[in-house]
Amino acid sequence: MRANYRRGLHTAFAVLACAGLAACGSGKGMTGGLSESRINPVNWITPYKIEIVQGNFVSREQVELLKPGMTRDQVRQVLGTPLLASVFHADRWDYVFTLKRQGVEPQALRLTVFFKGEALERFEGDAMPSESDFVAKLDSRRKLGKVPVLELTEEQLKAAEKKPAATAATTPVTPPVTAPSATSYPPLESPAR
Repeated sequence: MRANYRRGLHTAFAVLACAGLAACGSGKGMTGGLSESRINPVNWITPYKIEIVQGNFVSREQVELLKPGMTRDQVRQVLGTPLLASVFHADRWDYVFTLKRQGVEPQALRLTVFFKGEALERFEGDAMPSESDFVAKLDSRRKLGKVPVLELTEEQLKAAEKKPAATAATTPVTPPVTAPSATSYPPLESPAR
């Protein structure tokens, strides 16, 4: 008799839970539904989006080193291997850099280098940031407020010097506690037969 009563309670609870869940899914009346509501805690949680860095970062300092007449090898030493070097455009190298980060607009920078034969003819592209500017943009650590002063004032130093002397006379010295040492350990593996 008691088992039937418990089974009935479990069934009633399951029916009420299903009815509650169904009501949550169809409650678009006054609030516009839970999924569209700003008060829904699920909308507060955003998944982590990985930082995506693609291509070759070219700094302003590297672009300033480029001079017309440089050979392809010299340009490669300054800028690195180009991201795009097409067989159909043998006299053009494209350096493209993209950065996608959570909470920041995606960045895309492009520099195109043109050659005439084996010599650098010209280059054009976006205004490149300096290395220090770029590194400062990458710093995603949370900015804290003002850093507190980590030095004691003269009054605090004097107060700290007086305290240990006064407490040392009244506080009994206790010997340090040492952990008991184990004399034997069980074997890690079973003995060979």
